[in-house]
Amino acid sequence: MGLRPNLLTRRAAGVASTTLALLLSTAAVGVVPAASAFSAAPGGTCVEPADAHADARVKAGGAAKHEPNELTAAQIKEREADLAAALRERASRRTGAVAPLATVTIPVVVHVIQENNTRAGGNIPDSMIQNQITVLNQAYSGATGGAVTAFAFQLSKINRVVNPSWYPILEGSSAERSMKSLREGGKNTLNLYLGDVTPGLLGWATFPQQRLSSTDGVVVLNESLPGGTEPNYNQGDTGTHEVGHWLNLYHTFQGGCSASGDGVADTPAEASPAYECPVGRNTCSAAGSDPITNFMDYTYDSCMYQFTAGQASRMLTAWNAYRAA
Repeated sequence: MGLRPNLLTRRAAGVASTTLALLLSTAAVGVVPAASAFSAAPGGTCVEPADAHADARVKAGGAAKHEPNELTAAQIKEREADLAAALRERASRRTGAVAPLATVTIPVVVHVIQENNTRAGGNIPDSMIQNQITVLNQAYSGATGGAVTAFAFQLSKINRVVNPSWYPILEGSSAERSMKSLREGGKNTLNLYLGDVTPGLLGWATFPQQRLSSTDGVVVLNESLPGGTEPNYNQGDTGTHEVGHWLNLYHTFQGGCSASGDGVADTPAEASPAYECPVGRNTCSAAGSDPITNFMDYTYDSCMYQFTAGQASRMLTAWNAYRAA
């Protein structure tokens, strides 16, 4: 059925300990990982897509409009060329081997955007935020049944801001850009913005860039956090999904049934987003059924529980290129 195994039990037990199979090494710097199916264009640094946002998770039956951050083939080509250029540039600055790291711990600054001090006005409790960090740690450690990744998350600050002009958070608006002035930390700091959001969307994120963008970060519907009120999307995996984009993952359905797909060899091709919890969905003739249990699809939170080893490798490579100190 695609339901995650024993997930509620695992989440109730708290943050799982991370055992890491992936290590940072000199081999991880200066090359595009073998898991990528893209071929980057040679030479020069390419500009980021005009829209700084990476992607937006859409709920089932949500926005009828075109997804605001869906990437075109040209934008994908630019991003992959930029990744290759960033890896070459970082390799040229290395004077010695990169010491292997057991875990990359990402500090998280959470900005709770509120219309007022009521729950309906965005004033969610700290416990929901702490549970969201737990969900991220379990998802990225492989504790829910997927591949182990290099990443762990540590809550460093909760910043509450009452500003009705920022509420709800509207994707691409001047108010959103103004809100992003709250951003703290360097490239390695995850800034998470919580509030009511553009109707039909659950959240959106920025891809990493060589130069830190003032809009860098992740926006998530507040009631999609664990214990929230958003039906079918209230176990915290909108956060998991959007952080995946922040770490340079595409949707599993990016590129449809084309050979390049999402640029990761071990995620089967998928023609279009999967919603709800479909059984036996297989939209492409290539080997493998649609990856409906993958965090980078659009299924209900109860149906997604894994990253693949190829996705873990891609995220680590992008971290080396863009966000490592």
